[in-house]
Amino acid sequence: MQKTIYKVSEMDCPSEEALIRMKLEGIRGLEHLDFDIPNRELAVFHTEDKEPIEAALFSLNLGASHQSTEIASDFNLQSDSNQSKLLWTVLIINFSFFVIEMLAGWYAQSMGLVADSMDMLADAFVYGLSLYAVGHTVVRKKKVARMAGYLQIALAIIGWLEIVRRFLGEEEKLNVTVMIVVSVFALIANAICLYLLQKSKSKEAHMQASMIFTSNDIIINSGVILAAVLVYWLQSSVPDLVIGTLVLGIVLRGAIRMLKLGK
Repeated sequence: MQKTIYKVSEMDCPSEEALIRMKLEGIRGLEHLDFDIPNRELAVFHTEDKEPIEAALFSLNLGASHQSTEIASDFNLQSDSNQSKLLWTVLIINFSFFVIEMLAGWYAQSMGLVADSMDMLADAFVYGLSLYAVGHTVVRKKKVARMAGYLQIALAIIGWLEIVRRFLGEEEKLNVTVMIVVSVFALIANAICLYLLQKSKSKEAHMQASMIFTSNDIIINSGVILAAVLVYWLQSSVPDLVIGTLVLGIVLRGAIRMLKLGK
């Protein structure tokens, strides 16, 4: 058996890990994948040539590059039940925040909150797709991936059209209080999750990935809070529209990767 190490520069959250797992699934000779999210490295254990693995991995455009190949005798298998529990946990958290932020966003007329809710939904799609993968064929999983990708693109386009309409029309009166309260609530929840993850000191790939992913969510939450403060200070909705545009760009990037996975 051989162990090939790849550096994946854009692998910084569970979404990328799930995409890689699904993309490489079914390749002949592939025995095990070992993810090191903090160091953005992937160890592939295989019994046949690495070329098909590299072709599939490079097609995701995640900045993957070959580092080394060596002989390996064994590998440590992670608990499937633990992975499933974690996937369900992050799926529920992301979908819950999607509902809360979407409702609060429309009530407060904040595109920042609406866009952040779409980002949460996009991540929930990835986790749900990973759970759905168990017991289903690769063809069916790719169909679901394409559907999820097209839906994310549609959501991003609708969001951008609404942002353009607001830029060109009369400024909406935003409820800054709701923006700040909901974003602070989301930030505190993510901070607590990050604390618990770090406290566990788990070396499991999904747990390490969740730490980085939660840290990224905290940055986005902070961005929405900053936008709300600027809206209040400048008496303009432009900062909210700017943060909404940026977050929707993140949603679109995820949708494109999902479509590539569905090919």
